[in-house]
Amino acid sequence: MKLTSSLVAMLAAAGLLSACATGAGPSSASAPPASPAESGAGGGWDQAREILGRIRAPAFPDRTFAITDFGARAGGEDCTAAIAKAIAACHASGGGHVSVPAGTFRTGAIRLLSNVDLHLEKGSVLQFSTDPKAYLPAVFTRWESTECMNYSPFIYAYEQENIAVTGPGTLDGQAGPSNWWSWTDRDRSGTSPASRDAAQLVAMADRDVPVEQRVFGAGHYLRPNFFQPNRCRNVLIEGITIVNSPMWELNPVLCTNVIARGVTIDSPKGPNNDGFDPESCRDVLVEGCSFATGDDCIAIKSGRNRDGRRVGVAMENMIVRDCVMKDGHAGVAIGSEVSGSCRNIFIEKCRMDSPNLQRALRVKSNASRGGTVEGVHMRDIQVGRVAEAILTVDFLYEEGAKGDFPPVLRDVTIERVTCKSSPRVLWVESFPAATVDGITFSHCTFNGVETADVVKSVGRISFDHVDIIPAVETPSLSSRKAVW
Repeated sequence: MKLTSSLVAMLAAAGLLSACATGAGPSSASAPPASPAESGAGGGWDQAREILGRIRAPAFPDRTFAITDFGARAGGEDCTAAIAKAIAACHASGGGHVSVPAGTFRTGAIRLLSNVDLHLEKGSVLQFSTDPKAYLPAVFTRWESTECMNYSPFIYAYEQENIAVTGPGTLDGQAGPSNWWSWTDRDRSGTSPASRDAAQLVAMADRDVPVEQRVFGAGHYLRPNFFQPNRCRNVLIEGITIVNSPMWELNPVLCTNVIARGVTIDSPKGPNNDGFDPESCRDVLVEGCSFATGDDCIAIKSGRNRDGRRVGVAMENMIVRDCVMKDGHAGVAIGSEVSGSCRNIFIEKCRMDSPNLQRALRVKSNASRGGTVEGVHMRDIQVGRVAEAILTVDFLYEEGAKGDFPPVLRDVTIERVTCKSSPRVLWVESFPAATVDGITFSHCTFNGVETADVVKSVGRISFDHVDIIPAVETPSLSSRKAVW
């Protein structure tokens, strides 16, 4: 994205501008994405090995800066300034670890800088303020995949390199029905303050209002995300537990080389509480994580509508493995904000099981958002119970067929997936102008299937060595029950 002169001035005043804004810094995330041929696409699971070969965790000097050495005290005292001083000192020294010792420390917005690992020791809790003023001034961000100036995410980084949030401690957003979540409550008009602001933001983007004029934050109701590294390189999130988030929890935007490992997301009650939402990123690894969320466990995105096409950066090259998905709308979702397209997604060796988990794999878009989703590969997945289907494709999501950008889904493979119980295997709602083609199931067993699949306006779907066993088996009128 090209930054206008007025936006550059605003970012500089907020301390958010680095050499990257002129194209000279460490992050290349804003560059046009490589084509599949340039990035070595087309190799299926062979390509997954190539992606893993490029992903490396950042390393940090063996220096520790305890926040208590900078004035932080456990208990009721606000430690925002002390944490900022510790991060600044660590960064100025060339990098290292900013340590949060055992105890509960209250804070507002935290801004990470290059070469800094924010490390939460065992027994530590960072408890984030519920006062919206603690997340001002507004920062340059994406809110539900549309760029704007809004409340700072609880932990935020802009155009930094080699950053991390690690350790066995807990990040507690303290969100609940009496604060952040209440912004989504409907009033007498039948809408909520949050939905009205969201509609205003999308309308501004559709009119090409400059980003620096899309100012929300104070007096508005767009909830902040928990952790958003924006246009960063070499990002590690490891070991931490996140509870009670206002909305999306881990939201890397336009980042390269991102690892989320051994993270526990436990926020199943909040609205829009997605667990991990990478947007327009490249080379991403999610492994050994546990998700219980109020929305999608993992939701892969690349910008919304006209704004997503303006930025024009695809989400590509992502590995998800050895994760547990409990409550949520989907184990892994792609969309609905996928206007910049998405490719090369690999999901393996995960367990998905909960009465509150609706789908294993979900792709959602519409003719306003568009986007091409291709190269989605899932294997060795154990599904217990899902409430809707193994695979859901919804191209009539929200705006539906209204728009000039019909979405495309192609090259999807689902192999060695088992399920104990589900209403159906497939729920695919599309429309003639859209494309859903090249979906392959192989060596799968789906038990306890309760009803017929829904398949509308779809191209090729193939099954190879697949068992679909209904919840109630009835023999053919002219055949005997097989005995093996």
